Amino acid sequence: MKNLFLALLVLATTSALAQPKKIDTVCIKTSAQCGDCKDRIESTLNFQKGVKFAELNLETKVVTCVFKPKKTNATVLRIALSNAGYDADEVKAIPSAVLQLPKCCQPGGH
Repeated sequence: MKNLFLALLVLATTSALAQPKKIDTVCIKTSAQCGDCKDRIESTLNFQKGVKFAELNLETKVVTCVFKPKKTNATVLRIALSNAGYDADEVKAIPSAVLQLPKCCQPGGH
């Protein structure tokens, strides 16, 4: 009985280690300008399927996003930011979305 328990414990530990990551993190450089941008970017990402949380550092303009890789990925998150009017690393903001932002949030608006 003791050997059976030990074998089950080893099997459970081995299978747990072999499973893929349940969460991942990506840092994305944005074109954020102000506190309103921070709110808009965080809301955009936090409402994406699979995102656990997103937080923008306004000083560095980098948003850190923690997500479930089975539900989304970094490319989808960058595209969501682009569609919201913000640059996301190499993915440029959609021009029509930029025009929908308040003037102070548009590049050169400050």
